[in-house]
This record gives sequence, C-alpha cells and structure tokens, in this order.
Amino acid sequence: MSTITITTIQTVLHWENKAANLQMLEEKINQIGQKTEIVVLPEMFSTGFSMKPEILAETMEGDTIAWMKKIAQQKRIVLTGSLIIEDEGHYYNRLVWMLPNGQLGYYDKRHLFAYAGEHEHFAPGHKRLIASVKGWKINLLICYDLRFPVWARQATPLTEEDAAKNEPEYDLMIYVANWPERRNHAWKTLLQARAIENQSFVVGVNRVGKDGNEINHSGDSMVVDPLGEVLYTKANEEDIHTITLHKEKLEEVRHKLPFLEDADNFIIQS
Repeated sequence: MSTITITTIQTVLHWENKAANLQMLEEKINQIGQKTEIVVLPEMFSTGFSMKPEILAETMEGDTIAWMKKIAQQKRIVLTGSLIIEDEGHYYNRLVWMLPNGQLGYYDKRHLFAYAGEHEHFAPGHKRLIASVKGWKINLLICYDLRFPVWARQATPLTEEDAAKNEPEYDLMIYVANWPERRNHAWKTLLQARAIENQSFVVGVNRVGKDGNEINHSGDSMVVDPLGEVLYTKANEEDIHTITLHKEKLEEVRHKLPFLEDADNFIIQS
C-alpha cells in the first residue's frame, strides 16, 4: 500500500520580517535529516499573521515564491504554507503548493478571521484545492477554515457512476495556522473531529511564540489518524517532525466502518 512522508515545521516567526523568516526556515529545512516528500510551514510563514497587506504583499512572481521554488527543487520536496499575495488588485491569504519541478497550485483562505479584522484587508477564496501526491488526495486549508466543517466535508457522489467507485474525495487534510494559545482547546478538538467525520488523516501545523500583537501561540501541531487518534503533537516549543502515513490504515478504517456511505448529499454554493 502507498505511504506518504510529511515533515511539519513548528516555529517562532519573526514579525513582519520576510528576509529573517526565509533564512530561518531554510536553515530548519536543511536540518531535516531523513527523506521526506512534503514539508509544511505555518500560515503566513514569511510575516506572521499581519493585517498589513498593503505593505507586505507580494505577487506570484515575488521573492517568497521564488524562494519556495528554489527550496522545493533543491530538496526534491513539495513545500507548502501560506503567505500574503496581491493578485489582480486584491490581497489574499494564499496557501501555495510548490512542486519540485516548479509547478504550483494555490488555495485562497475561504473563511477570513473577522474577529481580528482579516476580512477588512483580504478577499476570500471560493475554490478548494485538492492536490495529488503518489495517489494520495490532499485537501489544503488554512487556520480559521477549521471551524467550518461543511467546507472541509468529503463531497458526496454526484452520479451513480461516482458512487460505484466508492472513493472519498480526499485522504488527507492539511491545515496551516497561526492559532492562538488561548483557544488551543478548540484547535486540538476540531482537528480530531475533522479526521473522524471525514475518515481522513489530518495534519495541523501551527506556530509558537508571541506575535507582534503580543498574542501567544502554543503550537500544538498535530497529526491525527482517521479514527481521531493523535499520532504526533508538540506544545510550547519549536519542533521539526517527520512522519510516514500508511494508506493501508486508511483503507482499513473505511472498509470496516463505511460511515461515509451514509453521508448527507449537499452542494456548497459560493
């Protein structure tokens, strides 16, 4: 059965300092001692969770995208995380999925964190991005999206032909985040809930330390299996962790507990 190896990087971020963050992250990526296929960085990894896109935004031809392309190519990895992007006159909290060959996909954060004013500075995304690696289908999401289960829900088959294939829409969810410590109970609980209800592996990568607004982050990055069991977590310190996930485990859970077959049909309207 297929396996996939993922490295999570839980780190302090230098507030609104792109050069310092890229140098620090490159050093951490260089420290990865074992073979890995996907490296996951936190939300807004180049700046921290800043509401100053007018000052900090880059284009898709900017320095951070070029850096991601260089690292992915040198290390022969998929590199992912979100950053502040300007595109056609709008600012986005955009997750970039950079492949070793320089090709990329991206997902714009759908649910903007109004509590912090994110909706006043950024435009929302309207389309999910489900990537594919070695036969694994991967649903890519950002921070506050975690609170909205419909957006993350496995899609129901639209036709009898699709239903006959009996294939869920994805096998793994990845959430990148700047989730504050004071609400870390929700972070940990919801990561497990998303795994259980969607019979999917879930990887959540959060930052640690205080940001420029003196908000503390405890990390609590986590890898969860399709039964909601925690395979890895780390709190209150920087950590680089590599883990291999097994498709056999996923297939076993879905076969023995075919709960997705009883799911409600729905369509998400943008």
